[in-house]
Amino acid sequence: MNIMTSENNSESVSQNYLGFWARFGASFIDSIMLLLITIPLIYSIYGGDYWTSREIILGPAELLINYVLPIAAIILFWLYKSTTPGKMVYKAKIVDAKTGRALSARQSIIRYIAYYVSLLPFGLGFFWVAWDPKKQGWHDKLAGTVVVREPNNEI
Repeated sequence: MNIMTSENNSESVSQNYLGFWARFGASFIDSIMLLLITIPLIYSIYGGDYWTSREIILGPAELLINYVLPIAAIILFWLYKSTTPGKMVYKAKIVDAKTGRALSARQSIIRYIAYYVSLLPFGLGFFWVAWDPKKQGWHDKLAGTVVVREPNNEI
């Protein structure tokens, strides 16, 4: 458990950072959910020949379904829910590291682009979550975000 203070609030807010394995599990869930949407769409447009094609991109529909749709879905979830379906399973939210508030559109875009930085070399930026005191990956550090568990509202 780590303590953060809000710039607009003199009280300290307790933050329980989400660790590596929970974040890995959340990413796995998100990936499966995206596949459950994209594979049927791709199949309905291109049929079974899609899987044996040697073309890099078969057309605009593939570009939209396999690239634009996932980017848009993830960023929109971050903006409107401060989480993704996978992180919802762990009752986690992505918030601004300084204020604890929802991340901005700018932070969301930087965070998504920074995923590619975290991939290099060999995914080290994602593994960094395991060693970092605030459980931040490189994409979190670059965007100024942290992933925290929501406070338990039970009495």
